[in-house]
Amino acid sequence: MRLVATERVRPSPHTDPMKGHIRWDAVKSVWWFGHLGGTILALVLYPGATGFSVFLALTAITICAGHSTGLHRLLIHRAFTTPRWVENILVYLGVLVGMAGPFGMIRAHDLRDWHQRQTKCPPHPSHDAGFWRDGWWQLHCVYRLDHPPEFHVEPVVAQSRLYRALERSWMAQQVPLALILWLVGGMEWLLWGVSVRVFVSLTGHWAVGHFAHRGGHQGWRIEDLPVQGYNIRGLGLVTFGENWHGNHHAFPHSARLGVEPGQTDPGYWFIRALEWLGLASDIRLPESEPERDGLRRVISEAPLALVAHK
Repeated sequence: MRLVATERVRPSPHTDPMKGHIRWDAVKSVWWFGHLGGTILALVLYPGATGFSVFLALTAITICAGHSTGLHRLLIHRAFTTPRWVENILVYLGVLVGMAGPFGMIRAHDLRDWHQRQTKCPPHPSHDAGFWRDGWWQLHCVYRLDHPPEFHVEPVVAQSRLYRALERSWMAQQVPLALILWLVGGMEWLLWGVSVRVFVSLTGHWAVGHFAHRGGHQGWRIEDLPVQGYNIRGLGLVTFGENWHGNHHAFPHSARLGVEPGQTDPGYWFIRALEWLGLASDIRLPESEPERDGLRRVISEAPLALVAHK
């Protein structure tokens, strides 16, 4: 059974997306500031290339294979199919990014998606605030509705013992990795491989989300919705394809986010590599589903087949 965001979020008659409050989240805030402190220590005490290389390697693995592929395109959108053991590995790598557990990531994504599909969207889930205020809201606060909708995760996910364990202990999952890094490379590897990586991943994820909802390049738009997605050009390699957010708004089911020529999408390359190894199938592309209501081409009226992967 595969559910999408519009099915997992089920509002009640009393649910009003505009009636809620932004509240400081102590756990999120302490988590972010703690890794900021570790990042400062890493830069001051161990400014060499070795630690930076550890940071780059682990960030690429956890963001590309874990967050972008495992959590976002697979667990949340079911944009492709893979054996359960492969899914478990990818989801675990996504949890190591340090944002939330599997259920927390699904909930945060789907509630934001639900808000952005309404005729009116409050400023927190729409990123409709200034740079610094939105950064504070997203990294240190939560938006609580007065009458929140019910949230239903598909049974195959909700009943997973691994996912339930990861949800309870997602912060503690940094400990085994930190121990390995400390044993192999000492405090330098630990700080760069955990604190710097988590701090940059959290802050970078917010920054991409902020700018991808503020303006920029669009290939498509969704008519009659107040929140639009935009593409941030030039960041395909750095974000592993997550910068093509305007395309994602247009085709949320697609495993390929860089759907037009020249749009670099390493996350999609990784999925194709899994397919080549016999570990991925049923890879969905923009033309795999009917168009969203209100979808309009912005750049040209060229048929989708001309820009979709073949």
